[in-house]
Amino acid sequence: MIEGLSHMTFIVRDLERMTEILEGVFDAREVYASDARQFSLSPEKFFLIGDIWVAIMEGEPLPERSYNHIAFKIDDADFDRYAERIGRLGLDMRPPRPRVEGEGRSIYFYDEDNHMFELHTGTLNERLARYARGSEAAE
Repeated sequence: MIEGLSHMTFIVRDLERMTEILEGVFDAREVYASDARQFSLSPEKFFLIGDIWVAIMEGEPLPERSYNHIAFKIDDADFDRYAERIGRLGLDMRPPRPRVEGEGRSIYFYDEDNHMFELHTGTLNERLARYARGSEAAE
C-alpha cells in the first residue's frame, strides 16, 4: 500500500546553484551533502522543504523545457513575496496560464536545468468545487 510521497530527486549541473534556489525560494533546509563520499550515482544533497524530502544529484540537465512540473502550496498573502524571491535569483518566471476565478493563482518558473516549478495558492478541493459550478460562473 502506498503510504505517501517519499522524496523527489532533481538532476542538476550545479549543486551549489540549486542549493541557492532551494534555500532562496523555498526556505529549504539542507540536511545532507555527500561531499567527498559518494553513496549514490553521483554527488548529492538532501533538503527539507517543510517536511518534504528533496534530493538533488549532479548530472546532465533535462534536454528541454516542458510543462511537467512540481507545484508547492503557498498562501495567497505570500504570492508577491515569492515572486520577488524568484526575480532576485534571476530565474525565468513564466506568465501564468489562463485560469477561472476560484482555482487559485500560480507562479511558474524554470531553473537552469529545465525543471519547472509552480507555487500555487489553491487547493484540490477549491478547484474541484469551482469546476463543479461549470462555465456559467467563469469570468
